[in-house]
Amino acid sequence: MKKITLSILMAATTLVATGVAFTACNSNKTEDSKEVAEEQNEAKLDTTALEDDSEFAVAAADGGMMEVKLGELAKMNAASADVKKFGEMMVTDHSKANDELKALAAQKNITLPATLSDDKQKKYDELAEKKGKEFDKAYVSFMVDDHKEDINEFEEAGNDAKDPDVKAWAAGKVPTLKHHLETAEALHEKVK
Repeated sequence: MKKITLSILMAATTLVATGVAFTACNSNKTEDSKEVAEEQNEAKLDTTALEDDSEFAVAAADGGMMEVKLGELAKMNAASADVKKFGEMMVTDHSKANDELKALAAQKNITLPATLSDDKQKKYDELAEKKGKEFDKAYVSFMVDDHKEDINEFEEAGNDAKDPDVKAWAAGKVPTLKHHLETAEALHEKVK
């Protein structure tokens, strides 16, 4: 009787363990890198004034990564030499800003996303399907809208951030973002 009970317990334990392993292996849900970074920052910065600043940094990192990836895409998919050149400028300027932000975040113990958020990845995938003049129009139009939004967010952080280093970094990027917007608006007129 003890052998039967022991055998049943071992079999049940094996089934439960296999079921747990099977469930864990079948978990296809990948977490949004931006959300993970925000959650980590909330946990460690909960009682400090840096929480809002960390949200800005996470959003800026997500947007900066997208700008670089889209700039690389523009160099491949654009028909216009001017759009390709603009893409190159996005890669250069935003890579530099991303590196500066990573260094600042490390100093401030702010976790940044390692990959694009689901929203930014969706936009990238949408533009990656386009080629030539169709890409030029869609990319440049998006760059105009995106840089208007970025300027507002960076100006707000440049005025309202609690941490003086985050505040200075954000304010220091506004002139470059305005230059990007002006260039994108001029290109928008050309590629219509």
